[in-house]
Amino acid sequence: MKSGIVVEHLDKSFGGFQAVQDVSFQAHDGAITALLGPSGSGKSTVLRMIAGLEQSDGGRIWVGGEDLTNAAVQERRLGFVFQHYALFRHMTVRQNVSFGLSVRREPRPTQRARVDELLELVGLAPFADRYPDQLSGGQRQRVALARALAPRPKVLLLDEPFGALDARVRQELRRWLDELHRELEVTSLLVTHDQEEALELANEVVVMRAGRVEQMGSPDQIYNDPSTPFVAGFVGAANVLRGHVWEGHVHFGRSAVKGADHLEDGSEAHAFVRPHDVILTNEPGPMSFLVTVERRTNLGWMSKLHLRLSDDQVLIAHVPNVDLETISWRKPVYTDLRHARAFGSEEAPVLEAEAAGAP
Repeated sequence: MKSGIVVEHLDKSFGGFQAVQDVSFQAHDGAITALLGPSGSGKSTVLRMIAGLEQSDGGRIWVGGEDLTNAAVQERRLGFVFQHYALFRHMTVRQNVSFGLSVRREPRPTQRARVDELLELVGLAPFADRYPDQLSGGQRQRVALARALAPRPKVLLLDEPFGALDARVRQELRRWLDELHRELEVTSLLVTHDQEEALELANEVVVMRAGRVEQMGSPDQIYNDPSTPFVAGFVGAANVLRGHVWEGHVHFGRSAVKGADHLEDGSEAHAFVRPHDVILTNEPGPMSFLVTVERRTNLGWMSKLHLRLSDDQVLIAHVPNVDLETISWRKPVYTDLRHARAFGSEEAPVLEAEAAGAP
């Protein structure tokens, strides 16, 4: 049986534009799966096809072992939370949450009990008789979530649910949703372009680009073991160093990093290095090289440093301030790069435009 959400070879075009092409993945029972990608990557279109709001051109959609590819929206019993709340302004919080139960003609005592349970769960019981305009953005999004959960849906679909909120409220709601999900264990599919949101909330991440799946895996796999240059650059900040391969190293100027054993000697390559994997020292080592410190910005617990390499490339380092206490700026400064990921230049034709080369 196909449990959770299973998407097989989904395709969708709008006129001559291919929005989704051969997308397949599984969102496991009781887990949060994130569809992560930039605007235009097709992630919201995939979600809308799962919800039945768009008809696919090809492929299959399974939810809880049931083939819903051609099912009507009302037959799917899925909860949907949008970015912009979509609450009924003329209804109170209680009436908004009970709306789906009313449509299904649930008995009134059942409706009241379910709404009371959910309002208590999302921390809005004291606001039951208020209207949406009397609530904050974060509170309105909690109402939208409670309304989606009221009919006990098979799965919960969240389309950029925190996108309209400011950074502080987004962080608070992320923590709240994480705690709520641990309690309810409802199978959830989260669409987001926010890498931090996906890495913090999701059990599995599906990275999309230009209508296709680039990589699937746990947050740790996506961040620490990217399989394509796009994933390496898009998920988390990364330096991109251009060079040539020789004996398993990417050489640039008088410097080199490991990680190119799979590439051919003499070929062009790009090495991706996270800013927190840039180590500074006054003592040269086997793989360290001299840098010029051009700028240092204190960000509280760490500093951001702009380092100039011998071939004029710039390297960004994020270094805890406690580690910088051991550095003498009057002496030569060397750097050692950990965990570099190398890709051949033919794998990254649009690196400069798409990779996060400005961490």
